[in-house]
Amino acid sequence: MISARTVAALQAAKARGVRLGNPRPAAAAELASAAVKAAADQFATNVLPIVREIQSSGVTSRAGIAAALNARRVPTARGGSWSHVQVGLILARA
Repeated sequence: MISARTVAALQAAKARGVRLGNPRPAAAAELASAAVKAAADQFATNVLPIVREIQSSGVTSRAGIAAALNARRVPTARGGSWSHVQVGLILARA
């Protein structure tokens, strides 16, 4: 029932000449991309001191760093477990 009302309302708006959707999708995509990159940079900035501390203790491989981060229960950006790929991405942002 909600779907039928929504479809009817959108059809009525379109019939009135209302332009549906974002009028500048490329600009919106660019802003969204910039926000995602800024959040990733901020997360990398927060985690990098921990990674550097692990490296200074003698662990140099990405897999070893990931294991140490998991042992310390440092969450990833999405709250999961660390892998060597994620560690590499953090180091690449440094």
